[in-house]
Amino acid sequence: MEIGNKKPLCFVPINSLSDVQPIRCCSFSEDGLLYAVGSNSKTLRICLYPPQINNISKPTQTSVIFKRTKHHKGSIYCLSWSKDGQFIASGSNDKTIKIIKYSSENKQLEGRELELTMHDGTVRDLCFMNESSSTERKLLVSGGAGDCKLYISDCGVLTPMQAYSGHSGHIYSLYSWENNMVVTGSQDKTIRFWDIRVPECINTVLPCSYYDTMGSPVTAVCVDPTGRLLVSGHEDASCVLHDIRRNRQIQCFQPHSADIRSIRFSPSAYYLLTCGYDNKIVLTDLQGNLTLSLPSVVVGEHSDKVISARWHPRDFSILTTSADKTAKLWAIPNI
Repeated sequence: MEIGNKKPLCFVPINSLSDVQPIRCCSFSEDGLLYAVGSNSKTLRICLYPPQINNISKPTQTSVIFKRTKHHKGSIYCLSWSKDGQFIASGSNDKTIKIIKYSSENKQLEGRELELTMHDGTVRDLCFMNESSSTERKLLVSGGAGDCKLYISDCGVLTPMQAYSGHSGHIYSLYSWENNMVVTGSQDKTIRFWDIRVPECINTVLPCSYYDTMGSPVTAVCVDPTGRLLVSGHEDASCVLHDIRRNRQIQCFQPHSADIRSIRFSPSAYYLLTCGYDNKIVLTDLQGNLTLSLPSVVVGEHSDKVISARWHPRDFSILTTSADKTAKLWAIPNI
């Protein structure tokens, strides 16, 4: 299948990991050598990313190098690696965040497990913020249900530095860029921008969705590597492109037929990766005029809802998780 007039993109599953319950979240380490997956069975796995993935001619067995059952008391909803690759944070519907230090050399945990308990509802999303060269602090941003607050925590002292109020519905998704900026998407149909140096929301956007100018709950958000373009995914299957600097909506399109649950720019920002409850994984080409119709193509499919999708930080490969109880690694052989 082609995107526009470009070479066909033929993604195939290189390997597949199975669980007894839906696999909800995934995250690559910053160097791309490892990836983690978390499931509704409360299990955390760390897997080895296969070398020379584009030269693999047939599916291989997933190399699980660490497995921890009952990592949380509830389903694992979200995962994030710290930028230096030393720590993995996970959030759950048990209302806690756990932070572990993992040694890739020894393939085991190091030191004691850290726990944050300030959320009073499901932790729906979290990420480590970019570490500033002027500080050794490791900051974690998190959001979810309950009080619908956005929390910034210092992992060194295990306390929330700041709690931000503003959303009136669950925070479904968040994304951090540069050293201080965070964007959140919520059940209340709004997108909010935060600068952690400022004690309140600095901008609120109500995207016009595909069917309704009053919008649709925001299930996924992401910012491109330049910090200029925001993309949001919605419950009504809409995708909205927003110019951050000019504070204007560029366009809305619909690459899926059901809720979008994950959205990410490729590392080069040439493509947009989306997945959703229609079981499909879709790439949208962003290399033309963003105000015109954008070509999209289905590049993969699960047998049930796709819950999350992530790009590899270097290779043109994708990791997805699904309600079909699998996590799949996709690549284009012999590219």
